[in-house]
Amino acid sequence: MQLHWEKHTLSFIKPAKTSRGEYTEKPHWLIYLSQNGIIGCGEAAPLPDLSIDGQAPIDEMLTQLQYFAAEPLPLNEWLRLTDGYPSLQFALECAFLDVQNGGKGVLFPGPFTEGEKSIPFNGLVWMDTIEGMWEEARQKIEKGFTCLKFKVGAIDTDSECRLLEKVRALKNAFGLTIRLDANGAWEPEEAPYHLKEFLRFEVHNIEQPIKAGQADAMQELCAKSPIPLALDEELIGISKDGAELLLKKIKPAFIVLKPTLLGGFTACDHWIEVAQKHNIGWWATSALEGNIGLSAIAQWVSAKNNPMHQGLGTGALYKNNFAPRTRAEKDQMWFLQNLATI
Repeated sequence: MQLHWEKHTLSFIKPAKTSRGEYTEKPHWLIYLSQNGIIGCGEAAPLPDLSIDGQAPIDEMLTQLQYFAAEPLPLNEWLRLTDGYPSLQFALECAFLDVQNGGKGVLFPGPFTEGEKSIPFNGLVWMDTIEGMWEEARQKIEKGFTCLKFKVGAIDTDSECRLLEKVRALKNAFGLTIRLDANGAWEPEEAPYHLKEFLRFEVHNIEQPIKAGQADAMQELCAKSPIPLALDEELIGISKDGAELLLKKIKPAFIVLKPTLLGGFTACDHWIEVAQKHNIGWWATSALEGNIGLSAIAQWVSAKNNPMHQGLGTGALYKNNFAPRTRAEKDQMWFLQNLATI
């Protein structure tokens, strides 16, 4: 088996704003595994200020991995070698599965990759001015989205509430599901106020109201919140054994799975197993991957038969994205069966 890679810098069409700052461009690595003439591809796209390998020497690690690729390693060995590099674990797992399935970009063969089934996904409304967020929300509703996710926490709550009032005047809770993502914007003592303010808009859930690493405070919020809460960043860097302890303690309503940040599909499968054991719901979300990583996540989640809207609406963010492997039709994602050569 051989390993090689290419480094790309993807540039955003417009800055992607979060409560932690904004992105204008970010590095991505396409990682290739080849065996017996079959080439598999995976995408590593760590987030500089969020991934535990966001500041890691990715190129140096890939150089080291080339020495191990001479032997046909099993997947669990690739994952062991890249412990502490979740974005590489995700990319290598994708490349490995691609090789296993013939090197055609099909990692999880099934109704989705055969064009028989689509995946519902939420429209993402990025942080912007209130006017800009309203215009983006309005356009997505007109396009047929039935679930919108709003980034909140960077603007004052009163303004965000006025925005949601306008959205709800356009579509009630029967016609539109609203999700909110605070990205840890609030302090534990102020979070109950914000949760109460948003209650009247019949919000489906709020992700990560406070910063990760405050398990006691998050446990209390989940127990008392009038709105279901979801863990997102809270899951990053947690070991396999730690997953059980975390979910048993905090008892969130949902967890949000991002394979790039959590170490690939094998790791996310474990989170799902633990979540189901504790009656916790889940959905998957892309984490600013390019089209290759986005397609891989969509294929994986399609095999899970999870009826919830997935967070796969980040594929049209880049000026210089890789060739598309999926297409969006209203709020449904479809697989492109005739994939362009990378």
